[in-house]
Formats: sequence, C-alpha cells, structure tokens
Amino acid sequence: MTHVKICGFQTAEPMLAAIEAGADALGLVFIPSARRALKVNVASKLLAEVRGAGLTMPKVVGLFGDQSVDEVETTSRVLELDAVQLCGQEGMEYCAHLRIPIYKVISVDSQIPISAQMPRIMLLQQRHALAGHRVVVDTKVAGEYGGTGQRFDWQFASELAQSFEMCLAGGLSPENVAEAVSQVRPWGVDVSSGVETDGAKDVDKVRAFVAAVRAAEPRKSAGILRRLLKRSS
Repeated sequence: MTHVKICGFQTAEPMLAAIEAGADALGLVFIPSARRALKVNVASKLLAEVRGAGLTMPKVVGLFGDQSVDEVETTSRVLELDAVQLCGQEGMEYCAHLRIPIYKVISVDSQIPISAQMPRIMLLQQRHALAGHRVVVDTKVAGEYGGTGQRFDWQFASELAQSFEMCLAGGLSPENVAEAVSQVRPWGVDVSSGVETDGAKDVDKVRAFVAAVRAAEPRKSAGILRRLLKRSS
C-alpha cells in the first residue's frame, strides 16, 4: 500500500480523523519559524490526548529543520517519536548522529531547470536511500521548510521513483493525489496544506485524502505491472 503521511497537526480532532481513515504516519512540526510549529509541552498534551483515545496509533514523526542534533534527540525522546523528518540542509554526517529513523527531504527548485538539478537530487536520493533513510521529495520555496502547497514536475518525480523508494510531497490534495499516485507510483505521499481550509486542518479533507490514495492503488499496481512487463520484453 502507498504510505500516507499527513503533517502539520495542531489539534486532536483532525489527528483522530487521520488515524480512523488509515493514515500511516502523522507529522508534528517543531521548526520554530514554521507556521504550524508546536512547543514541546503543547505537543506532549496533544499526543497524550490522541494516544489516550484507544485507537491503533500510526507512526508519529517530528519535523525539524537545521536544528541541533541535541534538540532533535531530546524532543524525540520526550515525546516518544517514532521518526524524524529533516527538512533543512542536514547532511549525511548530521544524520549519522541520530539514533532514530529518518525521513530526509530533498528539495526540487521550481525556478531552476530540472536537468540542472538532476545530478544533485539523484546523488542525494541514492546516499540517503542506501543509508536506510526515507526520502521525501518536495518543492523548494525560499525561506520555507515545506508545507507551501506548491508542486513540481511529476514526470521527473516518476523517474526518481523508478530508482528508489520515495515519498512525494508538494501541492498534493484530495483532488489530485489519485493522479499523483497513478502517474508517479511513489512509495508514499506526504501532505499538509492540501488538507487545510483557511490554514487549519480540515477533517473532511483529511479523510478524503486518505480515501483517494486507497482508491488509486489498483491503478498504481497496474502501472507497476506494465512497467515490469515492458522491461522484460
């Protein structure tokens, strides 16, 4: 199944809706400059409420960007996070110091031709994938760490997905995620602003997003089979 991660929660109701809908991971933001950022004490109360609801918990992922290893480790330990998502310029040496599963964001700059970025992106994708990190490919927006709602070239994303497992982010919504899953055939999809209304998580959009991904999976499987048959012919 396609891995579904929904990020940027700030209240319990949409988190519970995501769990009930079948999301695989929930993301909480701890980047101080981000609009959806949470303080650790606020996140602790939020997670206590959600974990106490009696539902089977998906993975809880903390989002960080260019913060110290100590801060990431401490926050992860206090909140009992299952993984972290590194959204900044963190390199392989930085990642090696963390003792928790990692999602690493690799950015695609929509202002630069894809051909000029491809060597860098593919090298980073290879290094992080071989290190056991989950790779998230997202659109780069100056001064932001993600969650901007802007997409990049899905044809390029499809080419990346043929080489390594990757999580597609950037501009996804309940209206277009089925097309993205069918066209790109990613390991996973990652959404934040696409399931919001007026800047807040929308319970109906959260449910619709997960449902759209699940509905698209038969088409994804058929596309993978066609690709395998084409390679063998």
